[in-house]
Amino acid sequence: MFTGIIEEIGTIEEVLARTQSLQLTIAASKVLEDVHLGDSIAVNGVCLTVTSFTAERFTVDVMPETFQDTSLSKINRGSKVNLERAMAANGRFGGHFVSGHVDGVGTITGKKQVENALYVDISYPSELAPYLMTKGSVALDGTSLTIFYVSEKELTISLIPHTQEETILAKKAIGDPVNIECDMLAKYVERMLNRKAEKPASNVTMELLEKHGFA
Repeated sequence: MFTGIIEEIGTIEEVLARTQSLQLTIAASKVLEDVHLGDSIAVNGVCLTVTSFTAERFTVDVMPETFQDTSLSKINRGSKVNLERAMAANGRFGGHFVSGHVDGVGTITGKKQVENALYVDISYPSELAPYLMTKGSVALDGTSLTIFYVSEKELTISLIPHTQEETILAKKAIGDPVNIECDMLAKYVERMLNRKAEKPASNVTMELLEKHGFA
C-alpha cells in the first residue's frame, strides 16, 4: 500500500528488454535507505518488487501483464521516474490509499501555467469514467492528486509548485503517457453496488420464517 506522496525522482540506468517483459535498474538514494530484498517500491505508480540493490541503485522485474497495461513498456534509459516506498505503519498518511495497481494509461493533451499553478489535461480510457469526479482523488504516475475538472474524455489536474518540482508530471510533454490509478474506495463501492444489483431476490419471507419457528 502507498500514499501517493512521491519520495524522490529516480533515473533509469538500464533497461533489459524482452518481448513482453523488462528488467529495470534504477538509480536512487532515499528509497534505498532501509531497503530489503522483496520490498515493494512504486515506480511511476506501479508496485514492483526489489530483486537486487546496492546503496545507489536497485533492480526490478516488469512482468508481461504490467508491461501491457502500464506506461513502463515505453520507458528508456535515462528516463526519470517517480519513486515511493510502501507505506510504513508508523508513518504519516498524506495522500490517499494507492495500491500501485494501474487501471489504465492516459495521455497528456494540454498544459497551461496559471499564476503558480500548472494545469495539465489528460485523456483517459472511457472505462475509467465511473471512478473519476471533480474534487475526487486520483493517482497519476503514482502521485496523489485532486481532480480539478473532469469531462467524458479528459481530466484536469492543478499542480502546485512543490509537486511541479518533486515529481515528473510537470516535466512531461504533450503526447506523453501517464499511468492512472483511480480511487480505490470508488472502485470498491462500484463493485459492491453492481454485485447487489446482480444478486437474485431472496426466497426468505416472513411466512417461511414463521413456518419454521424463526419468527
